[in-house]
Order: sequence, then structure tokens, then C-alpha cells
Amino acid sequence: MIAKVNGIELFYEKSGAGRPLVMVHGNGEDHTIFDEAVRELRAEYCCYRVDSRCHGASTDTPELHYRDMAADMLAFLEALDLRDAIFYGFSDGGIIGLMAAARCDRITTLIVSGANTSPKAVKWWLRPLIALGNVFAKDKKLKLMLNEPDITDDELHAIRADTLVLAGSGDLIPEKETRHIADTIPGAELQILKGEDHGSYIVHSAKIASLIRGFARTTVLEEKK
Repeated sequence: MIAKVNGIELFYEKSGAGRPLVMVHGNGEDHTIFDEAVRELRAEYCCYRVDSRCHGASTDTPELHYRDMAADMLAFLEALDLRDAIFYGFSDGGIIGLMAAARCDRITTLIVSGANTSPKAVKWWLRPLIALGNVFAKDKKLKLMLNEPDITDDELHAIRADTLVLAGSGDLIPEKETRHIADTIPGAELQILKGEDHGSYIVHSAKIASLIRGFARTTVLEEKK
């Protein structure tokens, strides 16, 4: 399916019924990384798996910036009139989720995995590898990670969605950064998953389904008290 937003086309797949769940992949990936998770989630949620701009079957734009990608997701929510939405973002998708939730009341539950607030907030050895790859590939996706994001504490503090911040114990994002994100978002919960790396529990894995389902159910129960 296609959503026309901000002068581009975003490709997405929709499956299931129930409360809307928007899922956004990481850098260099597409919506198919969530195939296994959605098989378990679609019985309870209406799942929207979106290809970010310059990824998958969505429009390839000359430049790539996280704030444009976040604006795309806000426009996507508005175009489809999705309210009381759960937003799940992995890596770049998590960055997009943080930026979007700071500016949007349509997202009432936010779950992010392996997100960072600045290009330097990654393991020390990762940036040189990305820079080297960019020298040879001249890839705007790699350039993006070298120069962005630039999420401020004020933005994190502005998030009002019920928030769960996830990372693996062997993540590419230092635990200090993950804890800072969780500590700065009002009321956010934090889970560091033992034995998992950046994407081991997400990419073509059903493990993330139980984490999404468990947190979303908990927040609904708390609202009913």
C-alpha cells in the first residue's frame, strides 16, 4: 500500500485488526524485518509496517535526514487518521519515534530499541567503521549516521507517551546512552535484555512481539484503574 505524504510515497503493509501499531525498521532495512513478529501481533493489533524514505519501496530522495523521516511518520499518522497509536521503532526507527512522539499526541505508547540521541552516542569502534564504509560507498544512509541525530533533552522531556526503552546487553549503543534516554523521558521504563545484541531480538525474530504486547497491555490496564 502507498501513503502520499510530504511530497513522497511511503510504502507500507497493513495486517490485523485492533489498536494501531506502527513499526519502523533500522538503517538499510525495510518492513520485512518484522514479518515474524507481525504473525503474532496481528491477532491483537492493526499493524502498519512502514518503509522509511530511501528504504524499501518508498521514495528515494536526494538527501536523507532524521527530522524529515520523523515528519513523514507524523504525516503518515495524520493521513491514515491513526489515533491512540503504539509506535515501535528499531535503531533508526527508534530515533524517528523519539522525534515524532515529542511532537505528536497521536502516539500514546512508544517503544524504542537501540536508539541514540547523537551520532557520537554509539560504541567507540562503530563510527570509524561507518566512516570507512562511507568513503567507499558514498551512501547517504551511512552519511546520515555520521552526522545525525541531534535529539535534545528538552525533546525527550516533551514526550508524553507511555514509553519503554529497550536495548540488548551487547548493543551498539552504550548502556549509558540508553539509560539517559529512559531517565529523561517522563515515566519511561527501561529494559536491558541480557544476551541480546542490537537487533538479535528484533530482526526476523518473534521475541519483540512479546515485549510490545506485554508493555502495551500493561499501559492499557493502568489506564483502566
